[in-house]
Parts: sequence; C-alpha cells; structure tokens
Amino acid sequence: MMSYLSQIRWSPYAVGAGIGILSWFTFLFLKKPIGCSTAFARTSGMIGKIFSPKAIDEKQYFKEFPPAIDWEIMFVIGIIIGAFISAYISGDFKIMMVPKLWAREFGDSFGLRITITIIGGIFLGFGARLAGGCTSGHGISGAMQMAVSSWVSAIFFFVGGGITAYLMFSL
Repeated sequence: MMSYLSQIRWSPYAVGAGIGILSWFTFLFLKKPIGCSTAFARTSGMIGKIFSPKAIDEKQYFKEFPPAIDWEIMFVIGIIIGAFISAYISGDFKIMMVPKLWAREFGDSFGLRITITIIGGIFLGFGARLAGGCTSGHGISGAMQMAVSSWVSAIFFFVGGGITAYLMFSL
C-alpha cells in the first residue's frame, strides 16, 4: 500500500473511486455535497468583516452564506495538507516560483505568473459563485445526483479548459 501512496501519479480510476467514496461519506455524515467555492466566498466575507463588518452583515449573499469557518473551509485546508503530504511522500515536492511548462511558453517572469494566476483565480471564483458551484460541487456532487445543471456545468468545464489550454499553449 505504501508503494502505491508514494507514486507521483496515481491511477485516475483509483482516485475517482476514492472521490466517490468520500462523496458517499460526506452525504451520509454531513448531509451536504462536496464543494469548495463557498469556502472561498465565506473566507472573503471573514476578511471583509475585519474592515467593514456592517457592510458584510448587510449583504444578502452573506446572509445566505455566513462568513464563518465551516466544514468546507476545513475541506480546502485538508486538500492543501493532503497535496503536500502526497508530494512529500512521493519525493516530488519542490518549491518553484515558475513551473517549467509556464517558463517554456511564457518566460520565467514570476511577476507575470503571479499576476495571471491572481486574475485567473478571481475569474474562476466569480464564475463558480455565479454558477452556484465549482468543479467539485457541480462536477462531482451534482453530477453524482444526476442534476442536469451540474452535467451542463461539467461539460463546459472541460470545453472551457480545452479552449483555454489551446489558446495558451498552441498559439
């Protein structure tokens, strides 16, 4: 078992089965679907409360999704910790400011890399909240429940990712 855990790349079938089992347990014990984007929205609300608590309290969005630490935030923290542990165990952990693929295509400017990363993250965050969920919420939990909106979202995640990859790395 330990030799499997120390592999750099895992079987997508094993990972898919693991995510499916995790989803079962999440529904069974928490009565909630897996999702991450709400955690980021709640975190932004907690940060906003530091600077303007009244403004955050008055926003309808934060009345529906109160800015508080909940299981989704802990899930995101677990993803980060799990990724670190996996990279460490596999021997693939390394700190790099600009990944090799990015450097080959766009140069080794850390400023450009971080700027594009932040802009992309902002767009993804807004898009996920406008869609009512992210790749985890729609692509895993919603699709597992056979929600049509989630299947449409998941299809467009792949289409959008393919178009973006083509535009970024083929032109």
